[in-house]
Amino acid sequence: MMHPDRPLEGSPILDGPYFRDMIFEPAGREFLRQRLLECLGGPWPEGGDLRPQLEQIIQKDGYRIERVTFEPVPGERIPALVLVPDGVSATTPAPAVAVWHQHNGEWHLGKSEPAGLAGNPMHHTGVSLVREGYVVVCPDALCFEERQDEHLRGGDYERFEFLRYVVSGKCMAWRNILDMRRTVDYICTRPDVDAQRIGCYGHSMGSTFTWLVGPWEDRLRCLVGNCCLPTYRGIHKHKLLHCFPNFIPGWYRYADTPEIVALCCPKPVHLNFGAKDEGSPIEEVREAVARIARVYHLAGVPENFSYFIEEDAGHVLTPAMWTHVQQSFAKHLRR
Repeated sequence: MMHPDRPLEGSPILDGPYFRDMIFEPAGREFLRQRLLECLGGPWPEGGDLRPQLEQIIQKDGYRIERVTFEPVPGERIPALVLVPDGVSATTPAPAVAVWHQHNGEWHLGKSEPAGLAGNPMHHTGVSLVREGYVVVCPDALCFEERQDEHLRGGDYERFEFLRYVVSGKCMAWRNILDMRRTVDYICTRPDVDAQRIGCYGHSMGSTFTWLVGPWEDRLRCLVGNCCLPTYRGIHKHKLLHCFPNFIPGWYRYADTPEIVALCCPKPVHLNFGAKDEGSPIEEVREAVARIARVYHLAGVPENFSYFIEEDAGHVLTPAMWTHVQQSFAKHLRR
């Protein structure tokens, strides 16, 4: 019988903990990186013409919101909201932050929540960042807000897309990473952005997006996630249901989700957690961050990985957590 902590007991492929330890050596990290790419679904297509379109400008107090769209692949468009501080231009470019929105079972919401136009004020994080002088790009994830289907709605469409990619030998995370990389492509085309100073932030599913894209996107100079690092060990132990990007077919043969974060090394990563967050059981989180920290230590850049656990918090963004977000971007994106 399969044991939850030894998913391939008796398999000719050695079990996860064996491969997990390989992350501590450079050659092992490259081996795992290649296995992760295979599990995700293989290389992404070469970036083509984004064909960006500016569709609307909304002036706010101290910044403007641009509604734009661009093509991640031919025939599809990603709608995004770009928040630009007053005074930022091609002659006075600013650092930029991509904000990946949360899931929360709210498929009608995507980019509009971090852009401050809808949803929970707690997560109007794009507004907070633009007021600090960053250009902020908030795209819709597949299946959310403007990227829904006219026939299948909400969770039904998300499940359909996940399964459609799985039977094609890929997964939802593969597509999400493609869209994030194309979003970074778009950010780099903007003359009002300093392309050497780009970071990303996300809460919940947005945090998952952050550590998913990290191993594949060197143009992101700082990665910050809030409240989401569910390990497969914890998911199996507590029988947790999570959003589809967390599930990468075959990866648990080799390692777990903390090793994906570790593959971001040496890029700066900061993660926030609430000790009472049932979606990321804290006992697994504490073990996970210790494993990640060890990788950064052995790579000679211990200062590039940090985390904060708020003992009385759950699955939220608290003022203390946000302070850590601000400090991380100030440290790595400001000159």
